[in-house]
Amino acid sequence: MKGSKGSLYDDLKRRILTMELDPDEDLDEVALSERYGLSRTPVREIFRRLEGEGYIEIRANRGARVVPMNHSTLRQFFLVAPMVYAAIGRLAVQNFKPSQMTDLKDTQERFRAASKSGDALAMVIENNRFHEIIGEMSANVYLQPSLGRLLIDHARIGRTFFRPRNDDMRRRLKIAVEHHDAFISAIGGHDEDAVVDLVFEHWELSRE
Repeated sequence: MKGSKGSLYDDLKRRILTMELDPDEDLDEVALSERYGLSRTPVREIFRRLEGEGYIEIRANRGARVVPMNHSTLRQFFLVAPMVYAAIGRLAVQNFKPSQMTDLKDTQERFRAASKSGDALAMVIENNRFHEIIGEMSANVYLQPSLGRLLIDHARIGRTFFRPRNDDMRRRLKIAVEHHDAFISAIGGHDEDAVVDLVFEHWELSRE
């Protein structure tokens, strides 16, 4: 498989979010160089970029690995995520651009289609992108990096949410789709309080 720096970057993000690459899994720089037809230097550049975004860790003399998940990080995640999501939501209402709203709606349609077809991997990716766009709408240089890091673990923790095994799980997935529609309406309607209320409803849904 030959590719480019862009395809390597996108593929590694996707594989980490969908748990194709496990937390704490080592990344083989040589194998990736050969697979994508790249020299070691651009692969290392991608590693550094992904490290900056919170997807991987680079350890001295030990190479790169997928960012781990453990009890401590999960505890921090559950403490902080709702607060960050709520702040992002308020700022998104204040700062969004029409082009971003178009992107949000397009992403929601892909998420909806994936939910109908039962494509769990596509749901993970499109759900992640939906919330990334809301982060971009916030236009806040302090909160966006925090949101990006939270979304990585949210995708990995919530992967079973997108593989419903019973009627109750299917019901909750349907509600999640409806929440996304409501986010679009509330942001477009400049209703900060409605967005924050939705953040906490959406959060509780994913925690059930």
